[in-house]
Amino acid sequence: MLLCAAAIITLNSCGVGVYTVNGGLSDESAVCFVASDEYDINVIIDGKSYVTKTVKHKKFKSRRDIKKTAQRQIAITPGRHSVKVTKDGQEVYAKDIFISTNEIKTIDL
Repeated sequence: MLLCAAAIITLNSCGVGVYTVNGGLSDESAVCFVASDEYDINVIIDGKSYVTKTVKHKKFKSRRDIKKTAQRQIAITPGRHSVKVTKDGQEVYAKDIFISTNEIKTIDL
């Protein structure tokens, strides 16, 4: 009996317990628009409107101007989205896209 009591006290004081570990990716994604030149665009994603600029192909691909690219990303949740882009009132892109968790989807205009 004394041995059982000593075992219970020892197990309770040694830090045995339940621990929670979170893993996986956060539910963040983004979309970025690249074109041959930098210009203003209106983007409608699932009915919500955004005003941004395109990122030039050269800056995006060769030098990877991360600061400009990050400023011009539109954060969205992962999943399927309806995307429509207009420039000067004219539609230049309209598609349904699927974006994965932690993905930055680049759309060429």
